[in-house]
Amino acid sequence: MSTLHLHANTRVTPEQFIASLTDFGPGRSQIFGNSADEDLRVHSVSDDHADVTEGSGGIWERLSYDWSDPAHVVLTTTDSNVWGRASGHTYDLTRRDDGTTDIDYTVVREGKNLRGRLLGALLGSAGRGVLVKAFQGAVHAIESRSGVTS
Repeated sequence: MSTLHLHANTRVTPEQFIASLTDFGPGRSQIFGNSADEDLRVHSVSDDHADVTEGSGGIWERLSYDWSDPAHVVLTTTDSNVWGRASGHTYDLTRRDDGTTDIDYTVVREGKNLRGRLLGALLGSAGRGVLVKAFQGAVHAIESRSGVTS
């Protein structure tokens, strides 16, 4: 199992970040490259929860989104073709006095089959840079979408 911790500081508010994270409409892949629009399936959405299947490149996962605590957003993997149920994503959002927001992002990857175990091991080592680049790209895209600069 691989666990990675990433950090960003941004000028978007926690509310703006969550609004983009939970926008499951067309163009999602422009912010989150691993969520191809053609692979996105929204099963249900409420005020602070969603059940969504997303992925790209033949890798998909069904995620339970929970943003009932706007400072701690949890995406729990409920099904996937490669990731086990211990997998998921957590975003801890801290509003700073200077008007910025700290984002502490944790991703956990438990491979449920050989392909998942290999991808998880790769992600925990050489693939870390790919995840860092994707996270930074998403933060920059959300900033652009929100009309702020870092």
